[in-house]
Amino acid sequence: MVPRIGTHFAGYRIDALLGRGGMAVVYGAENPRLGIRVALKVLAPELSDDEAFRERFVRESRLAAALNHPGIITIYDAGEADGSLFIAMRYVAGDLRETLRRDGPLQVGRALAVLGQVADALDAAHGERLVHRDVKPGNILLDVGAAGGLERAYLADFGLTKLLGSSIPSIASNRFVGTIDYMAPEQIENRTVDGRADLYSLGCVAFECLAGSPPFPRETEAAVLWAHMKEPPPHLSERGGSELPRGVDDAPSVPHGQPVLHAYEPSVAPAKARPFDFTRGA
Repeated sequence: MVPRIGTHFAGYRIDALLGRGGMAVVYGAENPRLGIRVALKVLAPELSDDEAFRERFVRESRLAAALNHPGIITIYDAGEADGSLFIAMRYVAGDLRETLRRDGPLQVGRALAVLGQVADALDAAHGERLVHRDVKPGNILLDVGAAGGLERAYLADFGLTKLLGSSIPSIASNRFVGTIDYMAPEQIENRTVDGRADLYSLGCVAFECLAGSPPFPRETEAAVLWAHMKEPPPHLSERGGSELPRGVDDAPSVPHGQPVLHAYEPSVAPAKARPFDFTRGA
C-alpha cells in the first residue's frame, strides 16, 4: 500500500511528498517517538513482492547503515510495513541537483568544497569495500545552515550499494542501475564494478558543477550511453564560464595526475577520490 499525506506508515507521520522515481517515492515524515524529521523512502510495491529482492534490501540496508562518516547521510531505520519496503534517513532540505537548476554553475571555490566532502565520503565507503553506483547531483544533499555557516554536503541513497568481492547478488542484480548522465562505461556494459565507477560518476558531477550541464548532453539516452563508452571527455574550457582557471581541462584530477573520467581504464584509474585540483597548470 502506498502511503498518503496525513497518514501514518511504519510509525512515521507522513506530511509531504519530496520526490518520486521509478523505484521509490520519498516522503517528508516525522518520527513522533523521537520528535525528529526524516526522509522516508518507500519502494515500489512490485519490488516488495520479490522475495529475493526483499532479502537483498535488508542486507544492503544494514551495510549502508553501518557506514559512519560525517559526509554520508545517516540511516535511522529500514524494513517492511503494510507490504512495502522502506528506509528512513536523516532529512536534509537541499540538494545539488536543485541548486544547479536554480543557480547554474557553481563558483570554483564552492564546487571544490562540495566535491571534496563527497570525495571524502566515497573514500570512506570504498575503504569498507562498498560501492555506491549512483553518484549524481540528486544524491548529494546540501545543508546551507550547518554549524559555523559552512555548507555541508552529504552523500545519500546507498540503496544500490554493493559489497566488493561479494559473491551474493546485489540489490541491483538484473536491473539497469545508475543514472545515464553519470554512469561509468563498465556499468553500461555490465562489467565488474568497483570504486572507480563511483569516481567516474563524481567526475561527471564535477563537470556539471562547473559547466552547468553533464559532460555528454545528447538528444537520446542511447546517444548518451554511446558517448560515455566511445567519446573522449569534453573540455571544460569550451563549456564553462570565463572565471574558470587556466588548466581546468586537466581537472578533476587525482594524485596520479589522471582525470577521473579515465576511470574506465583500470591501468590509469585513480585509487582515491581525493584530492581535486582544478587549478593544475595555472
